[in-house]
Amino acid sequence: MIVYEPNKNFLKDIRHLAKSWTMTKILRSVVGVGIYAAAVCIPLEYFNISENLMLNPSIFSLLGVVLSILLVFRTNSAYDRWWEGRKQWGALVNNCRNLAITVRATFDKDNLADRHQMAVYISNFCIAFKEHLRKGVKMDELIFLSEEDKEVYANKSHVPNHISYQMYQLVQDARKRDEISGEDLLNFKPQLQSFLDILGACERIKKTPIPFSYAVYIKIFILAYALVMPVALASTFHLLAIPLTMFVFFAFIGIELMAEEIEMPFGLDCNNLPTGTIAHTIKENVFEILEAKKGNTEVRELYQKVF
Repeated sequence: MIVYEPNKNFLKDIRHLAKSWTMTKILRSVVGVGIYAAAVCIPLEYFNISENLMLNPSIFSLLGVVLSILLVFRTNSAYDRWWEGRKQWGALVNNCRNLAITVRATFDKDNLADRHQMAVYISNFCIAFKEHLRKGVKMDELIFLSEEDKEVYANKSHVPNHISYQMYQLVQDARKRDEISGEDLLNFKPQLQSFLDILGACERIKKTPIPFSYAVYIKIFILAYALVMPVALASTFHLLAIPLTMFVFFAFIGIELMAEEIEMPFGLDCNNLPTGTIAHTIKENVFEILEAKKGNTEVRELYQKVF
C-alpha cells in the first residue's frame, strides 16, 4: 500500500502514481486508444470525410452521463469492499490485543510457557490469515513451530482455522487444570470466537466479487464509447479529436481499473490493504503485552521443555 500524508503536497502526492501498476495499465490503454484515434481521424481529415459526417457530438454527452453514473456505482461498490476489509482488520488488531491482555490478567504470572504459546498462536493466526486471503499460507513465515506443528499445518487446507482451534484448546486445558475459573472461560469465548467471525467476513469479501456480467458490461461500454468517439468528434474538432478521445478515455478507464484494483483488498497491489504490516504489528503488540519477548531466553527454554 502506498503510504502518504494527505493534504500536504499536491505535486508530491502525484508522484506516487508512478509506483502504481494500475496507472501503468491505464497509460498503456490510453496510448493504444490514441493510436486508434489517430488511425481514424487522420484519414478522415486528409480525405475531407469528416466534414460530411452527420454525427451529433451531443449524443455522446448523454452517453457520457450514463457511463458516469455506472462508474460512480462501480467505484462506490469497490471502495465499500476495501473499507469493509480495513474495518475487519482493524477489529482483528483490537481483538488480538484484548485477548492478550485477558490472558495476561487471567493466567498465573509464573505461567510463562502458556503466555508465550498464546502469543505465538495469535501471531501465527494473523500471519497465516493474510496469506490465506492471497495464494495460501507460507509456512516459513510462521514463528516458533514445533516439528509436530509443521507436520500438522502442512496437511491442513485451512491453517487459520486450526490455529484458532489450538487457541481454544490452550484455554480449555488451563480450565481443566483449574488454572482459570469457569467465569474466566466464559470471558474468553467471545474473544476467541471473534477470530473466526473476522476470518469469515474477509473470506466473504474475497470470494464474492462484483457480478461478472456487470463488470464486463461496463468494460464493453467504455471500449465502445472510446472506439466511436473519434468519428463523432472529428467533424467538429478535426485532429484535436485525438487528444480529446485520449483524455476522456483516460478518465473513464482510470476509474474502472482503480475500482477493479481495490475491490479485492487483500492482495499485493500498491493500493491494497497493508495486511502484512498489520499482522506483524499485532505480533509485536501481543508479545509485548504478554511479556513474552521473542528474545527472552527464559521463555524460550520453558517453551522447549513444555512443547
